[in-house]
Amino acid sequence: AAALLDIVMRLYAPVPAPSLTYLVYLLGLGAPHLRAESRAALKAAKARYAHAEVEGVTWYWPADENPASARHRPDGELRLLAPFDPIVWDRRRFALLWNWEYRFEAYTPAPKRRFGHYALPMLWGEQVLGWANLRVEDGALKSQLGFATERPRSADFKAALAAELARLREFL
Repeated sequence: AAALLDIVMRLYAPVPAPSLTYLVYLLGLGAPHLRAESRAALKAAKARYAHAEVEGVTWYWPADENPASARHRPDGELRLLAPFDPIVWDRRRFALLWNWEYRFEAYTPAPKRRFGHYALPMLWGEQVLGWANLRVEDGALKSQLGFATERPRSADFKAALAAELARLREFL
């Protein structure tokens, strides 16, 4: 259970304390034979993972991970993320990090949607600025963008967005 939790933490860290507890709960569902061991692993993890309190929220990450390392330095790429990407999956953490609430609305009736049927969060550098809805119409990729913050007007943003849309066109 502790080894599984370590794997999950390497994927999702940093996580706020309530999300760490929820991840352990999910591990117990996925491996019910490890449920009791998972609860013990949670108690031990809170002592062995690095942690810090930020604005009243305790965050955890693997002790040997250095958030200031070059590995974590953002690049200039813009990425459209899947709704279940590790950056997006934990909606609690997402709202704490980017100060807006993303929702997956594929099963929401169209009139009640705020973001769109399959909105892809838009990550640029260290910020998730908004979302994009994409569709192919007459063989051409069409995009509709929404922003939780002010839309960047810089040439760097425009170039990064064009590059990501070109990657998606090629993929499709």
